[in-house]
Amino acid sequence: MTLDVISISPENEQKPEFVFVLLHGWGANYHDLTALIPMLNLPSCLYLFPNAPYAHYQVEGGRAWYALEDNNEGIEASLDQFYQWLLSLEDSTEIPLSKTIVGGFSQGGAMSLDVGLQLPVAAVVSLSGYLHFQPTADRNPFPPTFISHGKRDSVVPINTAREAKRKLEAVRVSVEYQEFDIAHEIIPAQMHLVRDFVLKSVHFQ
Repeated sequence: MTLDVISISPENEQKPEFVFVLLHGWGANYHDLTALIPMLNLPSCLYLFPNAPYAHYQVEGGRAWYALEDNNEGIEASLDQFYQWLLSLEDSTEIPLSKTIVGGFSQGGAMSLDVGLQLPVAAVVSLSGYLHFQPTADRNPFPPTFISHGKRDSVVPINTAREAKRKLEAVRVSVEYQEFDIAHEIIPAQMHLVRDFVLKSVHFQ
């Protein structure tokens, strides 16, 4: 399978300096996170929004990275596909992985943590996400990681984010962590923090 992707280049037609890959959540699709671009305000960024490979079992037009309703059916194939696609980006974008940020929301955040932390990317961003793996120190060195979550999230409870932070820091992942008094959603205040984190991570490389 190949990934369908929405690609949005810098408005000023300048050559992009870095790439930000953003993965939507379960039941959404690759259009969902494009609305974040004005809030992120990263003019030299090439944004890539992949569409998850599976049709959602209930939502018309919705996609899924794997079947949450069926014991995570398809997760291994999806993780491998996303991993291989990320490896191919250097050739297609002419921008190295060291200038590529991998992020996502909810199920997309989980995918970003699992795959992004295996690769020499500039940074990983998880919004309302979670871990589906037990991190081990043998994956070092890890990219810096940003985790943000809502205290009133009833879909992916806040304790999921706190546990992810604890497990990642235990294997020496550098985690920037921020909780907000919100539900399962994204707000502009989070995007301001993500913007600062992304710029810091890219320019550090």
